[in-house]
Amino acid sequence: MGITINPERTKIGWVGTGVMGRWMCQHIINLGYSATVYSRTKEKAQPLLDSGAMWADDPRKVAEASDVIFTIVGFPPDVREVYLGDNGILKGTKTGDIIVDMTTTEPSLAQEIYEQARRRGVSSIDAPVSGGDVGAREARLSIMVGGESEVVETIMPLLEAMGKNIVHQGAAGAGQHTKMCNQITIAGTMIGVCEGLFYGYKAGLDLKTMLSSISGGAAACWALSNLAPRILERDFDPGFFVEHFIKDMGIALDEAEKMDMSLPGLALVHQLYLAVKAQGHGRLGTQALMLALEQMSNAKVD
Repeated sequence: MGITINPERTKIGWVGTGVMGRWMCQHIINLGYSATVYSRTKEKAQPLLDSGAMWADDPRKVAEASDVIFTIVGFPPDVREVYLGDNGILKGTKTGDIIVDMTTTEPSLAQEIYEQARRRGVSSIDAPVSGGDVGAREARLSIMVGGESEVVETIMPLLEAMGKNIVHQGAAGAGQHTKMCNQITIAGTMIGVCEGLFYGYKAGLDLKTMLSSISGGAAACWALSNLAPRILERDFDPGFFVEHFIKDMGIALDEAEKMDMSLPGLALVHQLYLAVKAQGHGRLGTQALMLALEQMSNAKVD
């Protein structure tokens, strides 16, 4: 591989220090690794800088200072620019480096980055995550990994610093395809959680009491346990942005079309989330789906 993962020898690069990336990088720093970071908004990286991380002015400079470079940014165009732009990561890598994109993005883009990296003697991994801000903060993310098995094994100590369920899914792009399965499933779950709460409200139930029953039965799921209580508190702060979820669902719908698949449930929830965004709530959390349902029925769950 050219490098051995070791806090004394391995230099870490990190691009993207939002609500999840900030914590994910922090966990690696806590293991004793030195890190060089970049974010479009420097203030978001300040907690990492306070922990000893070094600042770089662009992704290329992050790569020049690092052996293993992680990214978790917003949208596919951001990923493309971060890796393939004039000041992108691949312009600053050296033979033997490893790049790990943890953004949810297009499987085809993951494969393109892999091929371009391979030509430079650089190993590329796609490793999107699930678990939101809580999973990132508590190092309990589910990490879906695509790439060569030897490379995955090499970086496993770093992935284990961030997550609890780390599964190698296959070749480049397989991690992203797996994340699409995850997002399709979450889309159906979120509409169920919100409609269940709304129904309970209109039926006059005490919603916390209702949740104590159904969260212990067949309806039990992460969204019911973690997001339904937030909805009851009218807490729509983002663990995962509505606009990013819309992006993910759009990727899944595009991939489904390429495979001649119909996903009517996903298409419906995608439209409902577009309504949430149209209401001005694109930067709220995915639990804000309730706001669209409330507007449609002219009622407020409280």
